[in-house]
Amino acid sequence: MKYKITTSYNWYETKEDRFIIKTYYINGIPFTFDELPTLVQDDPEIIAWANQQLTMSPEIFYQKSFYLIDEQCHPCLFEMDLENPEVLDQML
Repeated sequence: MKYKITTSYNWYETKEDRFIIKTYYINGIPFTFDELPTLVQDDPEIIAWANQQLTMSPEIFYQKSFYLIDEQCHPCLFEMDLENPEVLDQML
């Protein structure tokens, strides 16, 4: 079975801050993110996209990443049969 990596722009919210990130998913489960430059975060299209997505938090990444690690399906840590591994090469 091949796994697919997808991305989206999401708001990332902590107790102190809120900003837009690029989220990486494996078969729909978020596993990591990239912080974006201010220029990208200020783009109206990126803001509109993020407004339509789930707001992420450190707790979400903690829970989902540990689930993937327990299942040995975290693409940053385990060799996996990926449909589109080039997406991981684009991570900042």
